[in-house]
Amino acid sequence: MERILVAGAGNMGSWLAETLCLDYDVGVYDSDPRKLKYLFNTFRFKKLDEIVDFKPQLLINAEGLKQTIKAFDQILPYIPGDCIISDMASVKNGLAKFYADSGFKFVSTHPMFGPTFGNLKDMKGQCAIIISESDAGGKEFYKSFYTDLGLTLYEYDFIEHDRTIAYSLSIPFSSTIVFSACMQKLEVPGTAFKNHLSIARGLLSEDDCLLSGILLNKYSVDKLYEISRRLAELIELLENKEEEELHSLFNRLRKNIGLRAD
Repeated sequence: MERILVAGAGNMGSWLAETLCLDYDVGVYDSDPRKLKYLFNTFRFKKLDEIVDFKPQLLINAEGLKQTIKAFDQILPYIPGDCIISDMASVKNGLAKFYADSGFKFVSTHPMFGPTFGNLKDMKGQCAIIISESDAGGKEFYKSFYTDLGLTLYEYDFIEHDRTIAYSLSIPFSSTIVFSACMQKLEVPGTAFKNHLSIARGLLSEDDCLLSGILLNKYSVDKLYEISRRLAELIELLENKEEEELHSLFNRLRKNIGLRAD
């Protein structure tokens, strides 16, 4: 792999260009040329036909979730047929069919850190998912790239990925949204409150399309119904002042999160 084209010069695309440009020839295309202004050590393409002579061997689609397939449709006519195409979408719904119909080799991944909320200077402890149906060569590139960053890797198929995202992101996102919706005061004592507030601010600093895309994952609603059921059970215990039942609940919860029950 020598030449990589990054589509989209937003937070993620700019970070990718900056991270890859010392080891590869990196080109960046964005439909808004103003976003290319501060990119260095890269080939900056303002028009699609400028991509032709670059002949990328890997296309990394870093556009937002709603624009992923649209960006592919725009760019694919201008890249070689042997170029591996890839996405970093947080929800994969529809991409399996797109890749099957495209005729290109592909690799689909999901870096599990946001370009806004995540610490892009220190990736240790962060995770990434690689889709198992991906091309072997594309997998090897991303495995090497992510491993060099210190990320922990997981491999799922398309369906497993979206189910996992509904569990690992939709539940905490929804809980944080509910916490934020109940907000009345920002200055109150208590470390727990301040920690939750910090999480909420980080989450709501992310792009709206990213947040809505994750929550609109078709597997998210079932998780929200589960939250609703669990909350109803808790409310019933509180209304009936069932202290012993609460203690029993706390022990079940400790087991759920890997703590030893009393």
